[in-house]
Amino acid sequence: MKNIYNKNLVKNSQKLRTGMTDEEKHLWYDFLKYLPITVNRQKIVSNYILDFFIASKKLAIELDGSQHGKEANKIKD
Repeated sequence: MKNIYNKNLVKNSQKLRTGMTDEEKHLWYDFLKYLPITVNRQKIVSNYILDFFIASKKLAIELDGSQHGKEANKIKD
C-alpha cells in the first residue's frame, strides 16, 4: 500500500522529529527504539503527523504531553 500524504507537512514533521517532547523522548529512547520492528517517528499519514507509527502492526501512537496543559496550547487544542 502506497502512503498518500500531504507534502506540505514534511518540514513540520522534520521539525517535530528533532524537537520531541519529554514524553515522546521517554517512550522512544526507553522502549520503542529497541523493538525488533520498524517504528517511524513523526510519520505523515494523509493529512496527519503521527507521533509514532508501526506499519507492520498497523499501529499509530499519539501522546498527549505536558504541553497540552499550558494556557497558550489550550486554545489551539
